[in-house]
Amino acid sequence: MKEKRTDSRPPRQREETAADGIIEGRNAVTEALRAGTNIDKIFIMKGEVDAALGHIASAARQKGIVVADADKNKLDKMSRTHAHQGVIAVAAVREYVSVEDILQIARDKGEQPLIVVCDELSDPHNLGAVIRTAECAGAHGVVIPKRRSAGLTAVVAKTSAGAVSHVPVARVANLPSLLKDLKKQGLWIFGTAADGTTSLYDADLKGPAVIVIGSEGDGMSRLVSETCDFLVSIPMKGKLNSLNASAAAAILLYEAVRQRL
Repeated sequence: MKEKRTDSRPPRQREETAADGIIEGRNAVTEALRAGTNIDKIFIMKGEVDAALGHIASAARQKGIVVADADKNKLDKMSRTHAHQGVIAVAAVREYVSVEDILQIARDKGEQPLIVVCDELSDPHNLGAVIRTAECAGAHGVVIPKRRSAGLTAVVAKTSAGAVSHVPVARVANLPSLLKDLKKQGLWIFGTAADGTTSLYDADLKGPAVIVIGSEGDGMSRLVSETCDFLVSIPMKGKLNSLNASAAAAILLYEAVRQRL
């Protein structure tokens, strides 16, 4: 009879692993997929051609889950068990919604839509802070891209101070395409840019509005920037010429709140 394997890690480490939403190893990830666990993203070791990993990748893609290549060093750093077997899944703390769900929430409240779009915001602490501010400002939802973006992980949830439980978050494959569709539905797209031609205090945020926040390093991508109706600049009086992404989001959101009072 085989000896039953037990987790020999200290209780605190096991609790931290669960809290992080990290699922490691082929059997554990396969079972999570089978059980319908909300998974944000699956990382598979680059260059692996193992049939079991191929099955995991295929099953994940069928469920619309993002599958990303990762080198061994990245997986080793993410791992808590040091036995990831070439695959790590990151659980999502809640299900994503559709953009139409967000628009319906605004309609149900009888309010002009106010949506925040995060363009490749990769720092989970920044995304969590944006979601927290969006909740406080009464935004109807947040939209993120499927790739090159932080997702609804445990770190994001913690940084948001619980706001992820109240703010609907949608995830889409193509932000420029989404923004074009929202424009057709009558929403105005306001992108944040240091060299924007519209001053923050000249922007009319009272109507149906989408506020686009660029990535930490490069700001908005070219295609997203070109899709915006207005590029909004925040007045800068100090020696620095840029703000943290979550700080910029807070400034624009609360200008929208002020205008809508």
